[in-house]
Amino acid sequence: MIPDRPISGAAAWLGADQAGSRDWVHRLSADEVAELESAAVRLQRSGRPLAELTAADFAMPFLEVSARAWLDEIERGRGFLLVRGVPVEGRSVEVCSLMYWGLGALLGTAVSQNAGGDLLGHVRNTGADPKDPSVRLYKTRERLGFHTDGADIIGLLCLRGAQSGGASRIASSVTVFNQVLQRRPDLAPLMFEPFPFDRNQEQADGEAPYFEFPLCAFDGEHLRTFYIGWYIRDSQRHPQAPRLTREQHELLDLIDDIASSPDTYLEMDFQPGDVQLLKNSVILHARTEFEDDPDPALRRHLLRLWLTGHRDLAGGDALLQGGIPRKEGVTGDAAG
Repeated sequence: MIPDRPISGAAAWLGADQAGSRDWVHRLSADEVAELESAAVRLQRSGRPLAELTAADFAMPFLEVSARAWLDEIERGRGFLLVRGVPVEGRSVEVCSLMYWGLGALLGTAVSQNAGGDLLGHVRNTGADPKDPSVRLYKTRERLGFHTDGADIIGLLCLRGAQSGGASRIASSVTVFNQVLQRRPDLAPLMFEPFPFDRNQEQADGEAPYFEFPLCAFDGEHLRTFYIGWYIRDSQRHPQAPRLTREQHELLDLIDDIASSPDTYLEMDFQPGDVQLLKNSVILHARTEFEDDPDPALRRHLLRLWLTGHRDLAGGDALLQGGIPRKEGVTGDAAG
């Protein structure tokens, strides 16, 4: 089904309207912080692997109540929120990882984010070459254009910000569709047709180096979007991938232009201890270029979770839920 009119609802927001509000920010209470810290210290002493820990192991009743409200906002509201106040200052990465894992376990089940099989990703500049099409740009300091990822819920915990730059920006993909429909109704139907996406050499054994998937799906009420513009353009390096048409190129440029408008996106003041939670199917996210501190101990460092939600947030699209298959011999981000 292809909508022939703009889609309304809480998820169809403009950044210019959200910037003046802070009701999408949840500041952790003293009770929530206390039970988060207590659970992390207790589980650190247990020595159990992170991947084995579930919400029941953390036993955080105050946060369980809050997490239900967060899921409501993610599922039926704007599709995003910011949780502020995770006590990361002076804590080890191990303890911060445990606290963050506990929060994520209240919302969903972690899935692999890369061919290294990372369930908890480290987003930082490793010095990787951004011009190498096999390099995921989160490993560089380069600008990241507006895109989605590969799960129901995308979460980022800020451990340290950059010396300069690295601003986090989000945009409603529902609003982006509405504006495509308004500006170029001739291009809007293309959003529901398959596009080729490069796999960045993370394909499973026997898979093609690209896959085809439509940018949007509509069930008569909810619009779901999957979009990584540079993956689509990079797919053209594979001779066997379908060639992009002039109209498809025009559509990609228009999507990028709309999402990158200051009226469309919301720029977040992302501080250490902040957790950004996004419903992947309705939120595009981006990052500006940044400069790191010369001291390696003070460089920008975020922890990332991809979660399959405890509620059905993707309408059964496995690509938006299952993560990236692990490949033998590939090193994860934690070791980078």
